[in-house]
Amino acid sequence: MRVFLIGYPGDMGGANTEAWHTVKLWRRAGLDVHLVPTWGGDDRWQAKLDALGCTTHRTQPDRLESVPGLAGSPVVSFCNAEFLVHAHRLRAIGCPLVWVNCMTFLFDRERRFYADHGPFEAMIFQSEFQRNALEPQLKPFGYDPATGHLIRGAFDLGEWEFRPRPHQYGEPFIVGRMARPDTDKWSSNTWPIYSRIQYRQRRALMLGMNEKTHAKLGKAPDWAECLKPMAVPVPEYLAQLHCLLPVNGGARENWPRAGLEAMAAGVPIVAQNDWGWREMIEHGVTGFLGSCDEELAHYAATLAYDEELRQRVVHAARAKLVREFANPDVLADTWLRLFDSVTTARRVAA
Repeated sequence: MRVFLIGYPGDMGGANTEAWHTVKLWRRAGLDVHLVPTWGGDDRWQAKLDALGCTTHRTQPDRLESVPGLAGSPVVSFCNAEFLVHAHRLRAIGCPLVWVNCMTFLFDRERRFYADHGPFEAMIFQSEFQRNALEPQLKPFGYDPATGHLIRGAFDLGEWEFRPRPHQYGEPFIVGRMARPDTDKWSSNTWPIYSRIQYRQRRALMLGMNEKTHAKLGKAPDWAECLKPMAVPVPEYLAQLHCLLPVNGGARENWPRAGLEAMAAGVPIVAQNDWGWREMIEHGVTGFLGSCDEELAHYAATLAYDEELRQRVVHAARAKLVREFANPDVLADTWLRLFDSVTTARRVAA
């Protein structure tokens, strides 16, 4: 089966990263994968995609209909505003449209598309939390829940080395958070929470901060080091941590890739007891969920004092990835069933 991705992988951002992992998953499942970058294409990424056996079509938006093989093929896009501008033209040439909203709200251009053209043939939800958040917002536009599919974000474990950093009592305990420099991703309570971790040798190492996030969080304590976005590769960053302690400042996590990456690298997670974290983490087994600032700090300190527990958690989290969250057979099966459903529905409608 031929499928098209409108958009392209990239180095930064959850949707760009997920696009890469999804394309690899599709190829492993034997799909004929084509991509239309909007509107250009990175030569370095094209070389990686070529090596997978994918086909890239560099075109301009006014020539979309002329892309070879596009007419009638299922089309997928991840949170791509440019796709939304032109998606109705793809529908007109018989393409079933599959939309992956990676957030928990509808942005303005998305709403305009629904108002003008109706909902997509299929909507992907990466967590039940996201489904429950978005379906009421979609209902006024004629959304049919039968077109909604729960498909966890693709994640290739082969790109990660499982290398938990050991910790002995009395050594510095490195806690951190990585995110893009969106102020909704960073809580103004970050430093107070980290300061409550009752371990004398606590240290903080943050990745993804800029002037705006510094302005929101305030002056960093002396025991914290703050790195700019992409200052170091994420695997290198995670290899330095003993605990990931992400605290959001407004954004509600859907299916956080940072959590999957930490689990893959061997870093235990202490996260807020809310949103998609509840589906990703089994409290006390594959990580910890804190319902308040004090609990977040408490569980981080617990890991600092109990190395046996910390190692149990990271190994259980890794096993969960292997068995379920990053299992290529499980993930590919959900995509194949979706593509079969949208192509069958298109043939029936025709």
